[in-house]
Amino acid sequence: MNVFQDKVCVITGAASGMGRSLSVELARRGAKLAISDVNSLGLAETERQCQAIGAQVKTDALDMAERGAVLEYADAVAAHFGAVHYVFNNAGIATVGTTEQSSFKDFEKIMDVNFWGVVNGTKAFLPHLIASGGHVVNTSSVFGLFSAPGFAAYNSSKFAVRGFTEALRMEMLATGNRVSVTSVHPGGIKTDIARNMTHVSSGEVEPFVKMFDRITYTSADQAAKVILRGAAKRKPKVLIGPDAHAFDLLVRLTGSGYQRITSWVVKRLMPDAVKG
Repeated sequence: MNVFQDKVCVITGAASGMGRSLSVELARRGAKLAISDVNSLGLAETERQCQAIGAQVKTDALDMAERGAVLEYADAVAAHFGAVHYVFNNAGIATVGTTEQSSFKDFEKIMDVNFWGVVNGTKAFLPHLIASGGHVVNTSSVFGLFSAPGFAAYNSSKFAVRGFTEALRMEMLATGNRVSVTSVHPGGIKTDIARNMTHVSSGEVEPFVKMFDRITYTSADQAAKVILRGAAKRKPKVLIGPDAHAFDLLVRLTGSGYQRITSWVVKRLMPDAVKG
């Protein structure tokens, strides 16, 4: 059964990558879409693709780190469609840099988008989801399952998303609310995230991008289908890609032992990520 038919679905970070793929796939499934991003040009292309399928689309330029704007947006979406059923908090940015290399502003920037953007989107839409018995789907990362040297700020933001999302799910269960909550953990996805990430160390960016392209296994379209399959089943946790499954298993089997293994691998394969 297609649970998304005629449902109002909010997708942030919809201008490219998984956000665009989620939007297009939901359009194919008959959903009504509210899509947003800071990238207006990319967002317009996503809108065009979704409308070509026949979907109703509300499109807005939106910075998820701007809390007031997000609160207004949630009310505007609910007023426009009359209800909200699914919220996919997908917007995010990435950075490479050790704790020593990264400035306080580097940490603040990525937390503002990756963590506070998810909190803003969740809290803004939560009253509407409670009213509809809806579902919030928050994008963490494989880096919300395990940490890696050279990704201090990014790890922090994605672990924070995981902790927030798991706590929210338990709160909904404890209070008897009908809202379902899912934490999504993608591994390497073939998107432009590596090309767009901030690189705060002195290392070259291009070798890292080429390495990322070699080790990514999952397309954004494949990732979107996995997310929607998990959301349809109201799963609490969705792993995307063989790498995410492997790292999840590694952490559960080795406990903190994975840290020595990961340190050795990163130092050997991605020396620019950890050098000053």
